[in-house]
Amino acid sequence: MSTPGEYYKSLPPVSKTYGVLCLLTTSAYYLKLYNPEVIYLSYSLALKRLQVWRLVTNFFFLAPFSPRFGVHLLMIARYWVLLEKGVFDKRTADFLWMIIFGALSLLVIAAIPPLWSPFMGVSLVFMLVYVWSREVPNAQISIYGVVTIKGFYLPWAFLALDLIFGAPLKPDILGIVAGHLYYFLSVLHPLAGGRNLLKTPLWVHKLVMFWGEGVQVNSPVQPNPSAGVAFRGRSYRLNQ
Repeated sequence: MSTPGEYYKSLPPVSKTYGVLCLLTTSAYYLKLYNPEVIYLSYSLALKRLQVWRLVTNFFFLAPFSPRFGVHLLMIARYWVLLEKGVFDKRTADFLWMIIFGALSLLVIAAIPPLWSPFMGVSLVFMLVYVWSREVPNAQISIYGVVTIKGFYLPWAFLALDLIFGAPLKPDILGIVAGHLYYFLSVLHPLAGGRNLLKTPLWVHKLVMFWGEGVQVNSPVQPNPSAGVAFRGRSYRLNQ
């Protein structure tokens, strides 16, 4: 059994950073250090009053401390980590670009008034759960120790549970839409003979190299000798 400190150190950098930011955001809210109205998604305030941080900060508030918050934090700790350590092993820049693309897609979707939500973090979390389910469709997943399903059906199982427990379904559905858009453009379209339309931009490679965490095979950017020690992962790939 590893200690909490050892477990924390074993986490891949992008999933760990996002999870910690979500935890800190909710902790600060619990301590009444800020008003959520300062960080929620508002296009009018972002454009008219130049409060552009709202386009980013809304993704870090999952919910107040509650079972729902715990479930989504566990999704990050489980499925984001499996995805980053497995399919995206040694592809930190690609993994980060997937999250950025997902966030941008959700911002575009949220510009449609009926699809707007003040906080899009749950949708972003669900997006990566969907991508994981497509990348590892035959993995055996136990739902609360009651039923075992294949990984492909995991997003739909979570969607059904939210329906049963009366939780909002819109964030889950938007996450599935964004996840399928990413998977279609990055995997299905190239497999059908099309061009990869989501090649990781050079600036993302530079950002990861400047950050000094993670590693990207075949990176077009040379290592930065002044950056920190790269996270090497555990070097295994999930069955696809």
